[in-house]
Amino acid sequence: MSLERPDHTLQTTALVHEAYVRLVDQNQVQRWENAGHFYAAAAEAMRRILVEHARRKLGKQRGGDRAKVDLKDDFGGKMTNPELVMDVHESLEKLAAHDPQISQLVKLHCFAGFSVPEAAKLLGIPTSSAYHHWNYAKALMARMLA
Repeated sequence: MSLERPDHTLQTTALVHEAYVRLVDQNQVQRWENAGHFYAAAAEAMRRILVEHARRKLGKQRGGDRAKVDLKDDFGGKMTNPELVMDVHESLEKLAAHDPQISQLVKLHCFAGFSVPEAAKLLGIPTSSAYHHWNYAKALMARMLA
């Protein structure tokens, strides 16, 4: 099964299927602590798949001047752009080194499609803190992506 549509963007069903295979196609049974743990792992798997896809698409094209990216509250269909996927991936790596919980919130929101309140619940943090973290992450990542 191909992960791409004719316009070379990823098919959502194929992405979810590949993430599922990566999560359960193991030699030993996975033990999830709770739903939040599972969804965090799923978001991470989807992020890695999108990054691998972006790396393949970009190949030798990577580099050069970067365009300024205006981060919105919902990345939505924008995560089909390989350059944006790679830039977000790199900025997430830096963010994770600074604050892993905020990085997890961004992964759940941007890659797994959870709303900020849903991600807050999965992470076990207050919704108000999640919105504060999301606004902080947006500002920090926008600066990194500029």
